[in-house]
Amino acid sequence: MKKKTPASTAVGGLRRRAEARLRKEPQAKAGFAKSQAAPQRLLHELQVHKVELEMQNVELQEARDRMETLLEKYTDLYDFAPVGYFSLDEEGRILDVNLTGATLLGVERSRLIRRRLQQFVAPTSRPGFLRFLGQVFGGVGKKVCEAALQNEGGAEFWADLQAIWAASLPGERKWCRVSISDITTLKRGAEAQQRAAALALMNRELTQEIVRRQALEQSLKKSEQHQSQLLAESRQMQEQLRHLSHQILQAQEEERKRISGELQDEITQTLVGINVHLETLSRAATVNPKRLKQKIAQTQRLVEKSVNIVHQFALKLRPTTLDDLGLIVTLHSFMKEFLKRTGIRVDFTTFAEVEQLNGGQRTVIYRVVQSALANVAEHAQASRVSVSLRQVASAVHIEIADNGKAFDVERALRAKRNKRQGLLSMRERVEMVGGTLSVESAPGQGTTIRAQIPMRLP
Repeated sequence: MKKKTPASTAVGGLRRRAEARLRKEPQAKAGFAKSQAAPQRLLHELQVHKVELEMQNVELQEARDRMETLLEKYTDLYDFAPVGYFSLDEEGRILDVNLTGATLLGVERSRLIRRRLQQFVAPTSRPGFLRFLGQVFGGVGKKVCEAALQNEGGAEFWADLQAIWAASLPGERKWCRVSISDITTLKRGAEAQQRAAALALMNRELTQEIVRRQALEQSLKKSEQHQSQLLAESRQMQEQLRHLSHQILQAQEEERKRISGELQDEITQTLVGINVHLETLSRAATVNPKRLKQKIAQTQRLVEKSVNIVHQFALKLRPTTLDDLGLIVTLHSFMKEFLKRTGIRVDFTTFAEVEQLNGGQRTVIYRVVQSALANVAEHAQASRVSVSLRQVASAVHIEIADNGKAFDVERALRAKRNKRQGLLSMRERVEMVGGTLSVESAPGQGTTIRAQIPMRLP
């Protein structure tokens, strides 16, 4: 037996259904029962065929109704889809478009057919769109592109284009399907996010700048306060220097006055005495030789006294031993003379390397000790003083301490008219060679002057 094909099976089934339907009709049953003659049979076949045709017509009508429903659904889905659908050939001409696509471009659908889609692409995006179209027809798979489009009214919007090449029948031209979505809102949202991110970054930078400027402002305020403090200290130091200069000039005048008076009182009187003795000698030269000898001896003593007075003045002004014999010998000599003059004992300790300092440093050390002892003799009412020179690291440490009465150091340094100009003079001398000086004074402990001078070897 031959296998029945699906078509023959469908036809057989249709005939069986037609015969079954025909048997249900009363006239068919009667006619078939009366006779089995050929005309009757032919009539029966015609009736069966008629029923078959009627049934096929019903099925075709149902199929057409279903197709119309599906076509209507497809048309709705196609035309009212949320994206625009375009069918394009290789040159970008529009072969078909749905209503959404026509709405995006602002042109009636019938007027879009055969027009080139690139006419609606913004000039800035046109080169990219043409490359995209070439890639679609030159490759396989979906291609994606973003471009700025312009509708018929000139309004511009951003669109996302996705296309795929559609296979064509032999001899037909190539075409592709393109979906176009309006992504202007997304673009604007992305741009808004970028602007928000940029604004956030600018805000952070601005906050950092505000913090930096506030810190700078605080620093400037502190610097201004520091500058004001320095200015006040500078003015105070200028006032002190002006006062010191005035005191130095006054001290110089007083010293000159004293030296002039002493020279007038002592040297002049001695020289006058020598002159008188010489005149006496000239008269008594031939009278009394023994008396002459006594007068010569007296004159020699007067000359020796004058020399000693001049020597004392020289020591007070600038001892030559400081340059000839060194600092240690000069200080020993000065302290010995200080003991004779004031009765105040001085304990002195030093180190040999101090002689390796340059002349300016040795002079400063001598003047500091000289001024300190002069202040002790004039103000301290002390019975004992210790002077110590020692090496501390790479500096000379000077300490002068007495057991006399104390005084207010700050008040003495700030006073407009004070008799302790030696303190300011000592500080100025020490600072001139890069050193520092401090003074401490307390009741029952006396006064201690400490100075530190860097050792700069000649």
